[in-house]
Amino acid sequence: MLVHFQWKPLYPGTELPGWNISFFFKGTYYTAVYHKEGRVEWTSAEPPEDMQKQIVSHIHDLMLFHVYK
Repeated sequence: MLVHFQWKPLYPGTELPGWNISFFFKGTYYTAVYHKEGRVEWTSAEPPEDMQKQIVSHIHDLMLFHVYK
């Protein structure tokens, strides 16, 4: 489960898509860029490979809820 999920526009003051995201997963802090096509580009250490698919799925759900309402 992702906790303390935050997002902010990649390009403040514009309507250009792209978001900086951050969250904690199992006590570790992660940051990434969420691109308009749904690609996640990690800007911190990547989560464990066996958990990445699940984490990215959670990120998609959260972005749909918060950004693409």
